[in-house]
Amino acid sequence: MVRPSWDEYFLGLVDQVAARATCDRGQSGCVVVRDKRIICTGYVGSPSGLPHCDDVGHDLRRVIDEDGTVRRHCVRTVHAEQNAICQAARYGLALADTTLYCSMEPCRVCALLIASTGITRVVARRRYHAGQDTREILARAGVELVVMDDSVTVYEDQ
Repeated sequence: MVRPSWDEYFLGLVDQVAARATCDRGQSGCVVVRDKRIICTGYVGSPSGLPHCDDVGHDLRRVIDEDGTVRRHCVRTVHAEQNAICQAARYGLALADTTLYCSMEPCRVCALLIASTGITRVVARRRYHAGQDTREILARAGVELVVMDDSVTVYEDQ
């Protein structure tokens, strides 16, 4: 038996956390770790008490990229990374000097939050289709980004 590396281990846990997601479009999870110990987790889903995509459907909005590409984005949910950061804030857990593990590269807003909280390393399973801003933000903030699989995450009705 070959033991997984720590990055592989925590990415496996990300998959388990993602199984709780309530929006199946970009079903993702997040685990934040310090010194090989889990600090908090998050998955994509609606805020507590609000309707879930699983129950009432998606709230899709059109997003137009700089190059004119039109995509659809569900705005009913909070991203896994955002939910993990909110969980840490709710319970008074500092995120400085932690590693964030996630299903795909974080979006631009999540990258800004990651930089603001003092997270120093991000390990993503795959690329995000709109990840260029993320890569630039994290690099400028001195946050190490490791992407395990260079393929881009694709989901239905993207």
